[in-house]
Amino acid sequence: MDDRAIGVFDSGIGGLTVAAEIKKLLPNEKIIYFGDTARVPYGTRGDGIIREYARQDCRFLLKRSVKAVVAACGTVSSVALDAVAAEADVPVYGVTEPAARYAAEKYPRGRVGVIGTPATVESGSFAKLLSRFAPECEVVSAACPLFVPLVESGMLSGEAVELIASEYIAPLGSPDALILGCTHFPLLAPVISALLPETELINTGECLARLLASELEPGSGGADEYYVSDIGRGTRELACRIMGGEVALITASAE
Repeated sequence: MDDRAIGVFDSGIGGLTVAAEIKKLLPNEKIIYFGDTARVPYGTRGDGIIREYARQDCRFLLKRSVKAVVAACGTVSSVALDAVAAEADVPVYGVTEPAARYAAEKYPRGRVGVIGTPATVESGSFAKLLSRFAPECEVVSAACPLFVPLVESGMLSGEAVELIASEYIAPLGSPDALILGCTHFPLLAPVISALLPETELINTGECLARLLASELEPGSGGADEYYVSDIGRGTRELACRIMGGEVALITASAE
């Protein structure tokens, strides 16, 4: 039994989709979450800045004696996971590899789409993993730079969101599966699914939660803690919506 919390961080509120999947599968685990909402988004920034922010986020969690650190951010998982691991003396998990493994195992000769932030897509992280795990898999990718700001502002539906999503998704055609390569993107799943009704949407947080369940020593719970670097308009409401209940947000700086 290891009663230390699982530390989870993201550039903003989107990483709560991962926290929610962890709580769903591992209800007895305590979560300590940090969302860097004051500096969101990460995915349009340079790699050096992303790596520095990720290191700061990791250190914030390590100060609270967590048993594992989860980079619940597709951008960090794609370009800065090594920087996070270098800071930590506990296991570090990203969201890219578990999702890529799932897609490769289910669609080894299929067509798999990937959507993410510009940094994630430009890194080719998912494409490289899929090529390694399933060499005969065809991969198509698209950057969706406006999705994170839409989610952080609480715009999850409506004509404008549908038009933007259609612009991003149309070039992918109709893949067998689509990896939602940013943890904000599951909140737009209904809009995306309407555009790709025959495509399986792969939630990276769900895949990561299954990995944690298989590898981490169980805990016995405790009160979850949710920190953000800024509470903007609608932040609390969105956090409560994602977690399915009241979430007490605490403001704190990663630095």
